[in-house]
Amino acid sequence: MLMDRSFPVAHLSKEKLTKIQKFEQKLREETGEDIVLIAYEHKTTK
Repeated sequence: MLMDRSFPVAHLSKEKLTKIQKFEQKLREETGEDIVLIAYEHKTTK
């Protein structure tokens, strides 16, 4: 049986999105680079 992996964009609550944005900002400050994080969900289909 073959399994297909799929990684659609994650649907995040405003609270979780805000946490990711704060973490992005922290990484930018620490590295001096323009860091962007992207959230995906892992789904396996049959």
